[in-house]
Amino acid sequence: MEAGTVVALDGDLGAGKTRFSQSVARALGVPGVVNSPTFTIIKEYEGERLPFYHMDVYRLSEEEADELGLDDYFFGDGVTIVEWAERIRTLLPPDHLEIRIGHAGERVRRFELTPHGGLYERWCAQLKENGTLS
Repeated sequence: MEAGTVVALDGDLGAGKTRFSQSVARALGVPGVVNSPTFTIIKEYEGERLPFYHMDVYRLSEEEADELGLDDYFFGDGVTIVEWAERIRTLLPPDHLEIRIGHAGERVRRFELTPHGGLYERWCAQLKENGTLS
């Protein structure tokens, strides 16, 4: 991942969005506990590699989200994950990775990745080449 990475994360309640976000934070070297920003909307963390911006926009309308200055995060110097991103779809930058997490069993999840933009298309192509993505 690199500065300016934006991941739009969607899925039903309990699908694993926050667990996925915690894994990304760990990969970036974020120390301590990373939990859902449900009531604070945005949490900022300093990672060893890059800052990590974790958003939960479930409780916001598009108009409310637009007033938060999200572009500062999207085009900033860190990695941004937006949980419940479908609620602010039109505010997302043109280049982002869309991930939908779904239940595929009691303890199994299915991930659907949709790249938007060249960087994310290359990422998904690499994942297919190494057999991680089908």
